[in-house]
Amino acid sequence: MRISFERTGGFAGISKKTTVDTADLPPNEANTLRRLVEVADLFRLPEQITSPNPQSDRFQYKLTVEDNGKQHTVTVSESALPGTLRPLIEWLINIAQKG
Repeated sequence: MRISFERTGGFAGISKKTTVDTADLPPNEANTLRRLVEVADLFRLPEQITSPNPQSDRFQYKLTVEDNGKQHTVTVSESALPGTLRPLIEWLINIAQKG
């Protein structure tokens, strides 16, 4: 499984990008990532998740997941982030900050 993650926007407008491949992770982290994707039900989420009340200076997240020949991209604004997706986003932000 491979995930490309990008965070844009925010007060300073700084963009963060990272790509994570389970093949390159230690087994425990690879299992955590797979579980987070499963809990988020990522492949069933719409491509765009926007807030009915857009706010300036909020982050925008874009995730592209490739797994077993399937690919799905989701773009979500921070203010519309579904609770099921939040743990995955937080995990990816943590990885992006290490890189």
